[in-house]
Amino acid sequence: MTGRFQVGFSRSDITPMQGIRMRGYFRERICEGVLDALEINAIAVQYGESTAILMSFDMCCFDNSVASAIKEEISRVTGISEEAIYLTATHSHTGPFLDNHSEYPLEQEYFRFVLHRSVDAAKTALSDLKPAKMGCAVAKAPEGIAFIRRYRMKDGSVRTNPGVNNPDIDHPIGELDLRVNVLKFERDGGDSILLVNFGNHPDVISGCRISADWPGFLRRTLERTLPGNRCIFFTGAQGDVNHLNVFPKEGELAATGPKGGAERYLYSRFIGEALAGSVLQVYSKILTTEIHSVQFAQKTICVPSNMPDPKDVPEARRIYDLYVSGRITDSRDPGNPEDLPYDGMERVTVLAEAKRIALLANGPEYFEMPLSAVAIDDVLFIGIPGEAFTGIGVALKKTEGWKLVLPTVLTNGAFGYFPMKDAFDEGGYEARGSRFRAGVAEQIIREGMELAASLKKIEE
Repeated sequence: MTGRFQVGFSRSDITPMQGIRMRGYFRERICEGVLDALEINAIAVQYGESTAILMSFDMCCFDNSVASAIKEEISRVTGISEEAIYLTATHSHTGPFLDNHSEYPLEQEYFRFVLHRSVDAAKTALSDLKPAKMGCAVAKAPEGIAFIRRYRMKDGSVRTNPGVNNPDIDHPIGELDLRVNVLKFERDGGDSILLVNFGNHPDVISGCRISADWPGFLRRTLERTLPGNRCIFFTGAQGDVNHLNVFPKEGELAATGPKGGAERYLYSRFIGEALAGSVLQVYSKILTTEIHSVQFAQKTICVPSNMPDPKDVPEARRIYDLYVSGRITDSRDPGNPEDLPYDGMERVTVLAEAKRIALLANGPEYFEMPLSAVAIDDVLFIGIPGEAFTGIGVALKKTEGWKLVLPTVLTNGAFGYFPMKDAFDEGGYEARGSRFRAGVAEQIIREGMELAASLKKIEE
């Protein structure tokens, strides 16, 4: 195949209306206002007759059916293969539900709006294609913006987010991956494009007002600091990582103020700006070169489900029915005789486990889900349809034959958490609520590497 490498960029506003439900917690939140806009950021990459579109949505997540509907419509309008359409969510917890089967009129209207905006973003990125070169670098995020969120307690148990200054904490379980993947596209006659990939939960602000959280601050900071550049962000493996410092130093900002309050918004800004600083440290050193291939592929993998022991089902159904009926939430109500005797994240863990047991009591035995890949020369994107633990990202980055691997989560679907095998024995929110049997992370690593190898064979 001969031709010239080209890249296009687009941005669409998808800020929702007030009154829509917000996604991300075990309680209902209704949008009361907007702190900052939500966006679709998209790039189209093309070499010869091969074209792929990569799109990043300021959303908590979108289910497989939503991703399929958007991809199908983009493909119908543009002629691009559905396998070449790579949709990811940034995982902001201050975004709305996006549901193509919702019973709520406001959400039905919003889905149609986002569907149109998605097509517009894809078309605009394709119409913006310009000859380009690409370069890459790996920066390092500063300490203090990401923390392991799973802890061994002094009694031997494992808890997720056990609380700030909890004296029962013994030590964190896991290791951070502070590497920040950076791609630079320099285009003839157009703005340059910066693509940033880093793993951390965008769940700082909380509350009932819309925000892109720290990925929005990251984009705005880089574009303000580097005129003539546009920025797009893809969330990396983050299932066991977030912003919470359980042992902050005296006088140190620690995002522990009221949900949706000024302190949390300021902390979100701190993370976005600190991460932008990491990118700036390598930006001027990135050498861009000619690109000679664009490839894409997708495979469906079959993953065993975490079906429960039948003896656990009655109690789980009781708890889940109370939650669905609104008689209990993720907040303690001492005056409610039906309430659960748990607080904080331990309460959320019990709710998540009850939901998993109740919904999987009758199967299915397996889940089918997509793994996606886009390769630009020797730079590889691997899309995981859920929340991958850091260990998955670290392993995939070692995939042989590639200069740089960018794992992205919540890509083309959202099937839940993918904990490492050890986590299922240890416990904690992510493992106890996971719909998958122990070994799912290791299967994703293995099959992701096989998908990467298939693209290398095509290239050869």
